[in-house]
Amino acid sequence: MKRRDFIALLAGAGMLRSWVAVAAAAQGTGPARIGFISGVDQAAAADFLAALRDGLTAHGYVEPRTLTIDLLFADYSPERIPALLEELERRGVAVIVTHAAATASVVKGHRTTPAVYEFSADPVTLGIATDLAHPLYNATGISLMLAQLNSKRLELLRDIAPDLQRIAVIANPLHPGQQLEKADTEAKARQLGIEISFFPTPNRGELDRALDAIDADPPQALVLFADAFVIENRHTIVNFAMSRRMPVISGWAVMAESGALCTYGPRLFESYRRVAYFVDRILKGAKPADLPIEQPTVLELVINLNSAKTLGITIP
Repeated sequence: MKRRDFIALLAGAGMLRSWVAVAAAAQGTGPARIGFISGVDQAAAADFLAALRDGLTAHGYVEPRTLTIDLLFADYSPERIPALLEELERRGVAVIVTHAAATASVVKGHRTTPAVYEFSADPVTLGIATDLAHPLYNATGISLMLAQLNSKRLELLRDIAPDLQRIAVIANPLHPGQQLEKADTEAKARQLGIEISFFPTPNRGELDRALDAIDADPPQALVLFADAFVIENRHTIVNFAMSRRMPVISGWAVMAESGALCTYGPRLFESYRRVAYFVDRILKGAKPADLPIEQPTVLELVINLNSAKTLGITIP
């Protein structure tokens, strides 16, 4: 046997478990078995899992008769993710689903099983796609990153507060794609004649320093780029702003539910639910490389009327 043939045989053997599981599910010889890895705990992943299961049900899967899901949680310890990935490989699941901050570790980790993800970052910046049409690493899914929505949020702020001249932006510079959001925001601000101060906040120490600087020279409004760090610290940020009668706008409804004046962005349940489409396609034999990465198509504007009343703002 030639050496290159031997190497190819080894690579093929490593993928055999996944393709056997996919074929068995597609042929109806047993329930499809998928795995799920989350970087958070079960409670924090509950909304995602509820939407995923709802989507799988819509595609005809019934737990446990035609589908089983192996759930593994890193419980906020990202260093555990490689071991969880290895465990799902050992169990021979047909597809691995992941979300949020665990995405990079799962997609770039050592595995042969196809993966489906949902996360808020830009896949090209992260290096897991050459563009949305060409996902890499035997993985595909949903990116919530819609940088152009930042322009819409500034327009909303100007509609709500016509005299708006100065804003501050809190953003995590470690979030892949943050520079795209920053560029879009700067371009729209120039067009609207709004002065912007950016505050990079990759950790809690930098966030505290940013809030001190904002307190020393208050802007008229606060814009938050949505990512896991900002969401985790949303109560601190929103309470700070509201105590200073400073309206806050961001991208995900959870921010408005936590006291921000308004949010405009993807309806997360629908984006989470869409992950099931990719799982179904792969279980039926599609390759992740042939399934373009998608972005949200269902958007929502959420306004917290209690916050508007507290701020003395009349919504047009």
